[in-house]
Amino acid sequence: MNRFVSTFTMRLDAKGRVSIPASFRAVLARDGFEGLYCHPALDRPALDAGGNALLSEIETLIERYPPYSEEREQFAAALYGRSETLKPDSEGRIILTDTLKAHTGISDSASFVGLGHKFQIWEPKRLNAHLAEANEKIRALKKSLGSLGGAGEPSGASG
Repeated sequence: MNRFVSTFTMRLDAKGRVSIPASFRAVLARDGFEGLYCHPALDRPALDAGGNALLSEIETLIERYPPYSEEREQFAAALYGRSETLKPDSEGRIILTDTLKAHTGISDSASFVGLGHKFQIWEPKRLNAHLAEANEKIRALKKSLGSLGGAGEPSGASG
């Protein structure tokens, strides 16, 4: 599989290292990048992380704006300027910098959540709150789609 899926919570060791889940390391290896691009998420207390697919997404986003435009400069500063390239050791562990840990509130454990082409790293309690909120929003969306009639009804439903 070439996508980051599932959620894992890992403890930081005494030296502050945390293991990237093995399935995530496998996706990074297939992606062809030997490190890990990591930047503070723009709109939540998490880190966006990944390999070349994440970098490609960032480049595509930035290239949508004209060269030297204010928007392009802001996105470049927020994404490239705050990105760090972390190098996993031989056992797949990384050290999150103090800047990255401060953004997330990570201290002794980190949760890795797959988002397909990238993954996020969260402080576990913050992730649980985020997932609960996301589930509520999805339930409300599903309910509203079902109330539209026809489009939300399963095929083969009879009345």
